[in-house]
Amino acid sequence: MPKFSAKSIANLESCDCRLQAIFNYVIIYRDCSILCGYRGKDEQDRDFGRGKSRLKWPFSKHNKIPSQAVDVVPYPIDWDDIERFEKFVQFVKMTAETMKIEIICGGNWGWDYPHFELA
Repeated sequence: MPKFSAKSIANLESCDCRLQAIFNYVIIYRDCSILCGYRGKDEQDRDFGRGKSRLKWPFSKHNKIPSQAVDVVPYPIDWDDIERFEKFVQFVKMTAETMKIEIICGGNWGWDYPHFELA
């Protein structure tokens, strides 16, 4: 059975309890890594400057405490396997719907597959 690394656990713990509930269920069935939950000002500004975020501090849902957004990837990570990302996104969406938690998936935008946020 898959389980989160210590780093993934720490990243997920910075998130809203609803996001924690979704991904604590997802990990039972799909191996994944939590790349980012809460993002402080320096990290948000850096990601914006590098084009990894389209929002400046403090306008990202990653900038709230607890974080209203999380970046999660199927493990092992293969950034070129878009079909795998799309299948993972569908599983996460189905899980959230079953739990009656409204989320927005960055994959809906066609470019930010790891991003999930509370609606």
